[in-house]
Amino acid sequence: MAHLLSKSTYLRGRQCPKALWLYKHRRELMAPVDAATQAVFDTGTEVGLLAQQLFPGGVDCSPEDPRDFAPAIAATQQAIAEGRTVIYEAAFLHDGVLAALDILVKDAEGWKAYEVKSSTGPKEYQWHDAALQAHVIEGSGILLVDVSIMHLNNSYVRQGPIDVQQLFTITSVKHLVDRERQDVPARIEALKSALQRPGPPEVNIGPHCTSPFDCDFMHHCWAHVPAEGHVFQLTNARGRDWDLYQRGILLLKDIPDGERLTAAQRRQVDGAKLGTHTMDRPALGRWLSELRYPLHHLDFETIMPAVPLFDGTRPFQQLPFQYSLHVQAARGATPVHREFLADGTGDPRAAFVEHLLADIGAEGDILAYNATFEKQRLQELARDLPPYAAALHALIARVKDLRTPFKAGWYVVPAMNGRTSIKVVLPALVPELSYGTLAVQEGGTASRQFLQLVMGRHAGDPAQLREDLLAYCGMDTLAMVKLLGVLDREA
Repeated sequence: MAHLLSKSTYLRGRQCPKALWLYKHRRELMAPVDAATQAVFDTGTEVGLLAQQLFPGGVDCSPEDPRDFAPAIAATQQAIAEGRTVIYEAAFLHDGVLAALDILVKDAEGWKAYEVKSSTGPKEYQWHDAALQAHVIEGSGILLVDVSIMHLNNSYVRQGPIDVQQLFTITSVKHLVDRERQDVPARIEALKSALQRPGPPEVNIGPHCTSPFDCDFMHHCWAHVPAEGHVFQLTNARGRDWDLYQRGILLLKDIPDGERLTAAQRRQVDGAKLGTHTMDRPALGRWLSELRYPLHHLDFETIMPAVPLFDGTRPFQQLPFQYSLHVQAARGATPVHREFLADGTGDPRAAFVEHLLADIGAEGDILAYNATFEKQRLQELARDLPPYAAALHALIARVKDLRTPFKAGWYVVPAMNGRTSIKVVLPALVPELSYGTLAVQEGGTASRQFLQLVMGRHAGDPAQLREDLLAYCGMDTLAMVKLLGVLDREA
């Protein structure tokens, strides 16, 4: 019962036949699964198990060994023969292609296929995946009267125990699947042929490398692209990067002088070619002169659980659990640091807001980096915690964005290479201050590890994690103080 293709390898090959060949024949070249990707996989498993509650009493045909699906295929056929009407992880093999379906249900209308996704809506690649499954299942003799995607309902607000009927939305994609299925047999044959080649198919890099997913062989295929200074870093490229690459231009410094570029792109290219700095002192000076002290440098960290953990929350809602606050009483003054980190035992929002309102004071501007994020979180907190709404809206009115001078082009140095995130601007302007010494170095890790703590799944020392989280968030606002200091000196 060996199979040449599965649902996952079919989708991989549909994205790029070279990636499929490398996966089958040179898997040692594959990038290891990182913690963020593994967290996505784990979320998918959790959501899939919850979805089974919509169709209770099913027989589970999951294989004990994920490398051997023969028992799962046999168990599926046995369940069908016994008249079972709900089958979890139903496995089928047809024409050398393996498909395992999340939930297969038979009702008065006939057999129905359900694929469970942890997204909040159906996406195009999902019905490509469902089309292959329908092809294999029907090729195995099971006629499907419907094919649906089950996804999370981001309008659902938890109150009490999870209501799986409200948590999920079921969207029929049979009309899309039927249209896509016309091409499935030819695709299967083409991918089988690609796999049987002595070497990988000749496929150049292209937009397909990241659509619908980042390919885990990119580091191999993109080895000729340098780490910095390439056209794929062109700011707001909107396809211009691929146009330049296809014209044989790989480096920013090699873009012709007459090329039509936006102002931001021109600053970036001139920086790469000439090492030029951009300084608009009048605009920068005006912006700095409008800052009102005491100045509050503020940064939030959030968790975003797929399945809401607390009453009054939705799937994938951003829940602030930590802030760092550096307060400067006057321009250039030594900052006072204040901070908050939730205890990880429940909904962090009320305690977060209470501490923030106590720490931040009623006067002076609030400075955030990429401030839209903090403003949106404050708006959501005001919506969800009505007793604090007036005070939170008063904070929102005071928020300004430290990213503005960099995005507007008032202060640009070549090392920024057209980018304005704090992780890029800080080493360009304040190289002595580095996230590299920290155990937690970016927000995704902070969010993931604190969520593990909340869910009782953190394998490390909770006290050490708290130290690491406080150090990371504190670095964000200290970095803001230092960046503002550079701007003050240069204006």
